Order: sequence, then C-alpha cells, then structure tokens
Amino acid sequence: MATKHEQILAYIERLEVGGKISVRQIAKALAVSEGTAYRAIKEAEMQGLVSTIERVGTVRIEKKEKDNIEKLTYAEVVNIVDGQVLGGRTGLHKTLNRFVIGAMKMEAMMRYVTAGNLLIVGNRDQIHQMALEAGAAVLITGGFEASADCVALADELSLPVISTSYDTFTVAAMINRAIYDQLIKKDIVLVDDILIPLQDTYYMTTTNTVEKWHELNERTGHGRYPVVNEQLKVQGMVVAKDVLSVPKHILIEKAMTKDPITVCERTSVAAVAHIMVWQRIELLPVVDSHRKLVGVVSRQDVLKALQTAQRQPHVGETIEEIVTRRLEEKDNGYICEVIPQMTNHVGTISYGVVTTIMVEAARRFMQKHRRGNIVVENITLYFLKPVQIENLLLVIPQTLEIGRKHGKFEVALYREQELVAKGMLTAQLIE
Repeated sequence: MATKHEQILAYIERLEVGGKISVRQIAKALAVSEGTAYRAIKEAEMQGLVSTIERVGTVRIEKKEKDNIEKLTYAEVVNIVDGQVLGGRTGLHKTLNRFVIGAMKMEAMMRYVTAGNLLIVGNRDQIHQMALEAGAAVLITGGFEASADCVALADELSLPVISTSYDTFTVAAMINRAIYDQLIKKDIVLVDDILIPLQDTYYMTTTNTVEKWHELNERTGHGRYPVVNEQLKVQGMVVAKDVLSVPKHILIEKAMTKDPITVCERTSVAAVAHIMVWQRIELLPVVDSHRKLVGVVSRQDVLKALQTAQRQPHVGETIEEIVTRRLEEKDNGYICEVIPQMTNHVGTISYGVVTTIMVEAARRFMQKHRRGNIVVENITLYFLKPVQIENLLLVIPQTLEIGRKHGKFEVALYREQELVAKGMLTAQLIE
C-alpha cells in the first residue's frame, strides 16, 4: 500500500495545471497532518510539479521535459525578477516562447509580439492592452502599475501582468542568465539519461530461491541482480560470489548483500562513476525517492556516457569550459593565454583557474598515453609567482607513479621559462 507521502504526490500530479494548492488544503483533503503535507509539497517542488511564488502561493505547473528545459514559465520569471503579479494569476503555469523588449514605437513593436511571448516594457498602458490582446504576457519594468482595465483583461485571458522594480536592461540580463543556467543543466548527463528502465531490467524478489539466480544467469549471461520486495523496494544485491556453493533451495534474501548502494535518477553520471570506481561496483540499482526500483545502470554505460559528453559541443559554457577551451597542445606540454575571465579582483590568475588548468592537463596527458579518465582525489598546489592578464603559460604534466587504479601526476606552469606554479595530483583511474 502507498505511504501518505506517496498518496499526496499522486494527488498533486492529478491536480489541474495552473491550480493553487496549500498545506492546509491538502491536509484537509487527504486527512493527513500539515507537516506531512508540507514535506510532500516540498518534494513536489523538487520534482518540478509545483512552483512557489511570493505573494501568490504554490501553483501546480507542467513538469518540464529535459528537451524543453531552456524554456521558462511565467511563474519562474516572477521569481527571477522579484516581481509582483498584478493580474492573470491563473496563467502563471504557462511557458513563454521568447521575450520581446518594447523599446520602439507601438506600430513597429506589435509586429514582433505574438502569442506565448513576454513583452518587457515600461508604463505604456495602450501597449500593455494590445500585447494582451495579441496573446502575450506583460512584464512592466521600473516598478510601475498597470491600469484597472489591463488587469481585468489579463484575468479574463489568463495572461500574467507582472511588475518589477528593476530596469529593462537588468531584467533582460537576469532572464538571459536564467536560461543560460538551464542550458548548462541540460548539458549535464544524469542517470535518468542512461539507465536501463525497469521493464528491461532483470531483478529478483526476496521470495525467489538461489535456483532462480542460476536460471537467470543461464538465460541472460548476467551475474548481478537487484533484489526487491513485493512493493519493488530494493532490499539487496546478489552477485555470483554470494551464491557460490549455496544450496539451490535457499531463499535469495539469505544469500544477498543487504542495504546496497543505490543512486537516484537525478544523480550525475560523474558522481556515479566515482562511486563505481571507489567501491569497485559493476552495477548499481536506480531508485526513486521511496527506494522503489526504477532501473539499473552499468559501469560500461557510465563510461560510455562520460566519453560522449566530453566530445559533444555544449550550448551553455561553464567557467571550467571557458578555461579548458584555451588549453592548446604544444610540443611536450600545453599552452594557455590568461584572459580577463580567469583573473581575480586584483588582476592576477585565480587559484581556481590554476587548479582547473592543472587537472585538465593531467587528464589530457593520461588520455594521450593510456586510455581512460581520471577523478582527482587530492591536489597540492604551490604558487610561486603572480600571473597577469595576457601572460602566456606553458603547462607541462608528467607521471610520477601509475598503477591499475591510481596515479600520481606533477604539473608545472611556466611563464617565459620561469616557474610560476607547481602541483601534485593523486587521482583514481577510470577505464
């Protein structure tokens, strides 16, 4: 039977998109405590089912697919710009296609305003009305109010009219930043992208015997299986060494390894790779928030996903990508020019950038001489001289010691043949 928490989440999923919900309303409807209702609403917010807006409340929104992640809802815009909703609250769940800045004459502006847009404009009442009639929401900058007629029309059409105290330029920059951050999130490969779904997963139940393991092993050729109970909650993992010399009539729960390491769908593939290497695990069960099995992820799938992610172009650039893109191979090392984004407040290269350069150089050096990747465990840095903007750095990595699972590297940074920094890295090797 489903827990109260699961029942509340199912209830929220069934609610109509755009509807308001509250702790008290859910507690009354499902006869649960307000504390239980509050925890479930927070979980729903994490899953992208609801959005909490200041001075409005919690609204049921449409859950985003990963392909659609760069699109924002009007509810998210309200939170981004610290806005106040003047009208059209029932349309806050809607997704905006693009935003238009109204910095031109009315006739010229309306050519660009279409349904699903967000018009960013000052206190121009006639334009507010025309935008709503064209099917676009309105964001009023400068802290101005909308006319009563405009608010009434917004309520009638379910198109939000939002007011913010920021100016137009700042608002556009804030929304752009939010979309850019969403694109960076989209580039991160998650377990959800690579897992083998439940319908294609071979698993065992606690009531199965060891004989069932042998049958599955003969049929699939696999040696590792998650073990679940009647509610599909993960109870353990069983591998070949667990059932070796165990009589076939013994229940699998007597032979399995209990409380195995599990991961959730929103875990990054990089984090899973670290767990698998550190714990020497070949297969991990993937569970939901209630520890129910939703699939499995294998070591081969993780390594393949990491290699693919490194080769793919990224739409949103992180600081690390800006730095590593400047690192070019030359002779027995790499060269890197220091650009303004790499510096700190006093104009010298930042410590974080030096760390990134050294780790990236060691990673490329490792891939050049031996297939695989590295996960840094420890790094010791020595900063000897300050490095300024437009200085050209020569980065020379070398191996100190390398084994089957671990490696030690030394990376030196030179500016015009002068040593400016040196680092010692210890890393796990992923192959």
